Amino acid sequence: LTRLRGVDPAHATAVSPALVADVPACLLSMTSRGQGAGDHLVLVDDARIAGTPALLVNPREPLSTRAVFASWDGQDRGGLDDWRAGRNDLEAPARALVPAIGDVLDWLASQPGVTFVRMSGSGATCFALFTDEEARDAAASACPDHWWHLATFLR
Repeated sequence: LTRLRGVDPAHATAVSPALVADVPACLLSMTSRGQGAGDHLVLVDDARIAGTPALLVNPREPLSTRAVFASWDGQDRGGLDDWRAGRNDLEAPARALVPAIGDVLDWLASQPGVTFVRMSGSGATCFALFTDEEARDAAASACPDHWWHLATFLR
């Protein structure tokens, strides 16, 4: 996939409701945080995280975004100024629908060198940030074969 250059984050936010929030975030190919229903994108402008090794893991179990939102209590528990203190209000309903998400999150959190773990969007993909490439690559090598995974970096 080629990274698109020059996509305006404000435009990506404006088209999110029509495209589903994940699409503009992927088009940006920049570290961003979804607020509200994930349709308002806020760039995470923190030079300390640029280049941070990350591991994406998906349990390969189907999960309907519609079902996650239907199970969500609809409460946005408010934004937080520090992205690391954030949370994903959709995690509880997603985990209830696909318990393997909890297994992925627990496994990621137990990996040496991990600094941050979270479910992405409405799931089922989860991610972990690592102190260095070696720790990330060791986790990627140890990832259970029945889960999909991708070793990458934050931009």
